[in-house]
Amino acid sequence: MSNLFPNVEWDVMLTSTGQTLYMTAVAVIATFVIGLFLGLALFLTGKGNLWENKFFHVITAAIVNIFRSIPFIILIILLIPFTLFLVGSMLGANAALPALIIGAAPFYARMVEIALREVDKGVIEAAKSMGSSNTQIIFKVLIPESLPALISGITVTSIALVGYTAMAGVVGAGGLGDRAFLDGFQRTQNDVTFVATVIILIIVFLIQFIGDTITRRLDKR
Repeated sequence: MSNLFPNVEWDVMLTSTGQTLYMTAVAVIATFVIGLFLGLALFLTGKGNLWENKFFHVITAAIVNIFRSIPFIILIILLIPFTLFLVGSMLGANAALPALIIGAAPFYARMVEIALREVDKGVIEAAKSMGSSNTQIIFKVLIPESLPALISGITVTSIALVGYTAMAGVVGAGGLGDRAFLDGFQRTQNDVTFVATVIILIIVFLIQFIGDTITRRLDKR
């Protein structure tokens, strides 16, 4: 293996893989929670829904659209003051988390809204006629009925986050992107770039496989 990839330091590559997995895992969990909240807010305050509120819906939609539209590398730069206040540094895996979460949560929120729109209105009306409260409708009808789409959405978002971590690595966040850029590209060590890329692809394939498996098991159709 050392003859095939002479410039690869496997212990360093293992550490970088751990950093990428750490950034992705924390960001996915936070994105799921925040994105679900934002998506529910978008859906529920929309026209004809449980908590219809045009003003709140417009404000929430504007926030989601703005942050969803900013290119990630620019978002990192814009969030430097916030990141320094929160983490105290722009270097390391933790410093990448604010940008990762703020960049991905609005993206997932739109997926949540789309998933909730697909829930049969008849099921919601039936729950209302049985005397269910809005809270019961949300947690016992809307979320369970849309769960396969929600899992599919967070799978797509997780894969996007792996790509975001690679970009964050270029500006000092660590991880496989950092390894591919600093050791691979800047030092013209193509084998390092290749190995980092292959590991990222493996992570992406694993996320897709796990997400697809869970979605199939939850889908009642």
